Amino acid sequence: MNEHVQKSKRKKRIQVNILIRMVLSFIIAIAINDILILLFLKISSTMEWHWFRNFFPYLLTPLFMVTFIFTFLVLTRRIVRDLITLEQGLQIISEGNLKYRVPVVRQDELGRVALNINRMTERLEQQIVKEREIEKSKMDLITGISHDLRTPLTSIIGYIELLRTDSYQDKDEYTRFVQNTYNKAIHLKKLLDDLFEYTRLTSVDTHLNLRRINLFQLLDQLLFEFEPIAQENGVYIVKDIGDSPVVTSIDSDKIARAIDNLLMNALKYSLKPGGISIRLKTSPKQITIEVENKGAPLTQDQEEKLFDRFYKVDHSRSSEGIQTGAGLGLSIARNIVELHQGTLTLNHSHNVFTFQLNLPFVNNSSS
Repeated sequence: MNEHVQKSKRKKRIQVNILIRMVLSFIIAIAINDILILLFLKISSTMEWHWFRNFFPYLLTPLFMVTFIFTFLVLTRRIVRDLITLEQGLQIISEGNLKYRVPVVRQDELGRVALNINRMTERLEQQIVKEREIEKSKMDLITGISHDLRTPLTSIIGYIELLRTDSYQDKDEYTRFVQNTYNKAIHLKKLLDDLFEYTRLTSVDTHLNLRRINLFQLLDQLLFEFEPIAQENGVYIVKDIGDSPVVTSIDSDKIARAIDNLLMNALKYSLKPGGISIRLKTSPKQITIEVENKGAPLTQDQEEKLFDRFYKVDHSRSSEGIQTGAGLGLSIARNIVELHQGTLTLNHSHNVFTFQLNLPFVNNSSS
């Protein structure tokens, strides 16, 4: 109630100021008019200008109006000056100078107009910067896609050309060419799948298929399938996930994708031979999955960019036997977790990397 009254008073401030100046102008105009009447009457009586006495009443109204207008313009010249300043500021901004700010010299409606113009200009400037960043992001996206798809595609074309021209020495070499072509095609498909998944997850109309899932069982199954791949690359698995059911509402396919991406990332960048530790922790409000491995150190800049799309750490850290991806794995994982209202963070200390996936404990099945 008080706030509404205060707003009303604020709204009426400039109207009251103008009204006061109008009343003052009216009073001053009447006073000047009366003084002039007395003066002219005295002069006409002294000079015996009878014709002037007859003509003078016709001058009163124009004289009063001129006096009133002149006085009103003098008293409102500051308001007019501030209005001109606003108009000039808008003209400068409309010509493209978004760094310009209108001076805020009043506390009434005109001052708030100046303040709102400055806010609008600042938001417009931020919007333009954001649009430029989006445009740059699109260009980076196209560049990243082109770079990552070109390598396996070039290899596929090369191997097919060798097979097409019968440029192989024996059956074994033929089989090797076919196998390499197949591997490159699978790699290309994985890159395209990652790209499709990323664009789908970042779309505004992404929906989760939430169901009641035993997260312990899902994680145990993923580790069962992952362990042979890890062993082939000289990495052993250390599980600390307990044996109790952890039932919550999640999109099992997407969470499985996020966990798989974390496991593959750990496998690529683990020191060989080495180990990967997986832990599952629960609290009344949160479920935490940790994937930990030991690897080559990262700089602060590399660590900050690790979740950026298409960002890949120096390939010298990656495993020789594992094909490099498009740099979307961790970005996809974080997007999936954030869609579930969770967080995905990295703790890096003494060359030990711990990715911590936190999900809220949801006890209902509503989506």
